[in-house]
Amino acid sequence: MIEKTMKIQLENGLEARPVAVLVQKASMHDSTIYIHAEGKKVNAKSIMGMMSLGLNMGEEVTVVAEGNDEAAAIESIEKYLSGQE
Repeated sequence: MIEKTMKIQLENGLEARPVAVLVQKASMHDSTIYIHAEGKKVNAKSIMGMMSLGLNMGEEVTVVAEGNDEAAAIESIEKYLSGQE
């Protein structure tokens, strides 16, 4: 299991389209991936769960991945949330 805290650097935060892209990226991995924010724990592969977080630019989240490709999953999500993709 890998756990990493990261800051959202997407200009408009996680609104509908960015959430859809994040869910697609998470779904490409076999690992289970959860996002912890504001006292909530949400499956990163669930579009409805991710939308319920309503995260904005500059907010911090903790991403937890567990599985055979957990390192790649964390790296992919961190790259996306940091605005590098």
